[in-house]
Amino acid sequence: MSRPRIVIVGAGFAGYRTARTLSRLTRHQADITLLNPTDYFLYLPLLPQVAAGILEPRRVTVSLSGTLRGVRPVLGEADGVDLDGRTVHYTDPEGETGTLPYDRLVISVGSVNKLLPIPGVAEHAHGFRGLPEALYLRDHVTRQMELAAAADDPKSCSARCTFVVVGAGYTGTEVAAHGQLYTDAQVRSQPLREGVRPRWMLLDVAPRVLPEMDERLSRTADRVLRERGVDVRMGTSVKEATHDGVLLTDGEFVPTRTLVWCVGVRPDPLVESVGQPLERGRLIVDPYLQVPGRPEVFACGDAAAVPDLDQPGSFTPMTAQHAWRHGQVAARNVAASLGIGERRPYRHRGLGFVVDLGGTKAAANPLGVPLPGPLAGPVARGYHLAAMPGNRVRVAADWLLDAVLPRQAVQLGLVRSWSVPLDTASPELARVPGAPERREKDTEKEGSAVSSGPGAAVEADVTDAAVTADTAVTGDAATPDEPAEPAKNQPGGEPAKNQPGGEPAKNQPGGEPAENQPGGEPAEPPDPDQRPGTPDNPAKGDS
Repeated sequence: MSRPRIVIVGAGFAGYRTARTLSRLTRHQADITLLNPTDYFLYLPLLPQVAAGILEPRRVTVSLSGTLRGVRPVLGEADGVDLDGRTVHYTDPEGETGTLPYDRLVISVGSVNKLLPIPGVAEHAHGFRGLPEALYLRDHVTRQMELAAAADDPKSCSARCTFVVVGAGYTGTEVAAHGQLYTDAQVRSQPLREGVRPRWMLLDVAPRVLPEMDERLSRTADRVLRERGVDVRMGTSVKEATHDGVLLTDGEFVPTRTLVWCVGVRPDPLVESVGQPLERGRLIVDPYLQVPGRPEVFACGDAAAVPDLDQPGSFTPMTAQHAWRHGQVAARNVAASLGIGERRPYRHRGLGFVVDLGGTKAAANPLGVPLPGPLAGPVARGYHLAAMPGNRVRVAADWLLDAVLPRQAVQLGLVRSWSVPLDTASPELARVPGAPERREKDTEKEGSAVSSGPGAAVEADVTDAAVTADTAVTGDAATPDEPAEPAKNQPGGEPAKNQPGGEPAKNQPGGEPAENQPGGEPAEPPDPDQRPGTPDNPAKGDS
């Protein structure tokens, strides 16, 4: 008799935990396949430290094949699910299509950046949901500081070293906190014009920083940010983004080359294509994480609207803490459906929050107990080490080295602005010339956004509430206007040159985009005051 086939779609917090637990429970009594665009699990809460040069990128990634024994990883992005035929259709990184038949299916595709109807945001902002975006932001900030130091025009210098982050939830707060330390360190080795210093702005329509947290912790984070020189503006958002800067809702225009969008996320577009009832874009499931009417289909993480049994009528928020525990319960219930063990409903109480603010600073309330500053830092980093499924020694070593050695402020130029547009449905993958597109981009701009992202360890990517959904702008300031259609006479149907996502321009070192491309420098020797067309800029994973 053949073994049952289990297919898990997505290797974020929920999918990775499902695969790992199922492997242990089934003990080779089932064929487990994990479909994911990358060959790693991304530990999102530490992504801001990658952007700030504290951690090397591989430290926050955990190999799927190296840590999931008894699980067959398949590289690819799911294009659709045939519930009646019990198959999952996918496209691999080289454009080849495939089909995975299943007896049990777990949908755990996570979330992606959400666009809001703010003029210019889609064109001039970048998200912070994947490793490519973090690497791009790190390079971009480094480049802007170097160009600012060499600029003769004081206005150009000021604009280049001004960084705007929208969304004061976990991600935005950590990006601003770590970013200010990173740029201050660069200034010490490469001074700017007299009287100019790096300026980080943190915006949100919410009344306070970290609105999801206890007010005492919120005040701690606010105080730390302001002491470092971060310009914290609550009750303020972006009204319009342009290639020269951002217009705020209070009427002020801020010249900048950098706009980082850290507010909204939405479930992966694959969820809608399943054709089952949704709750604000998430698949409705029962307390056992099964899709009603489809007992062979389970959903968890950001893809699922899981009933909160402790608060009847509500659903568990889109957080890393819930996604990680969804995965364990989903695995147990999938195994129970195969006759292994007993199923159980999902019920979980929050463990508290931790937000790493860089250096020795943090805000934390483990188990609901607010901690003072000196204790919060070690607790926050200790939690991260305990929560990571791998690389603990390497992460701890990077933290130690960062404490005793200066950071290496260099730009590698591996990820360019056009490679990480805000409207991408695949933030975990950098766009490359001629690469197959995953599926039609969903640029939904209505509905409430959920603040999320790598910010929190315990409650990473927590709901920022509808109040923060209105604000956020990310990344290095420039994304292309629209993905280009394949140009005629282009070999292999590659996009036309000088189009977002298109072929890199000739004579550009490192495959940098052509002149007037977002994020790229002009082909001719740049005038420090001249800005190319539009500005530049830590799985999909469940968060």
